Amino acid sequence: MLSIVGAVFILLYPLAIYFGLQHGSIERVALVLAVLFSARLLMLRLDRSVDNTTSPLLSVMVLAAGLGASLALLGYLFNDSVFFRYYPVLVNGLMAAVFIHSLRHGPPIIERLARLHEAELPESGVVYTRAVTKVWVVFFAINGAVALYTALWASLSVWTLYNGLLSYLLMGTLFVCEWLVRGWYRRTHD
Repeated sequence: MLSIVGAVFILLYPLAIYFGLQHGSIERVALVLAVLFSARLLMLRLDRSVDNTTSPLLSVMVLAAGLGASLALLGYLFNDSVFFRYYPVLVNGLMAAVFIHSLRHGPPIIERLARLHEAELPESGVVYTRAVTKVWVVFFAINGAVALYTALWASLSVWTLYNGLLSYLLMGTLFVCEWLVRGWYRRTHD
């Protein structure tokens, strides 16, 4: 239950920032964020120790929660909400870094996920999953760049719109497109 609450918080982060800053002080929002990110960090560390897992994605979530708490504290110390806006930038950067690392040191993240469903992945599947991992690297890099642009130069409303809605729609579109391409690719290579 706590993991679900944590995931929902991350998804709703831009909206929480927007409404928090509209109806409260920077200090109050920063303290709430610091507490929520710290609780998420604690839950993830407990999950990690219970499952005894070294999943790169779980490591990213742990690091992202720690960075989120740090950004909240910086916002509090400097009384500046701009620090809150950098969280989507950092998450996209972390995801791009993990996907790039998996391409260099293998197996690629998408291949690992594919092998959860199909342990004996054919060579064509290995080639495909490597290409999809590269597509996600490009997505995270572009998404992070746009998030940075909105953090630095856009209004809070535009930042919220992009990071709280449009980026998720783009991610969903990429998922659907990849699913359609995967079906075509499997039919032509099996």
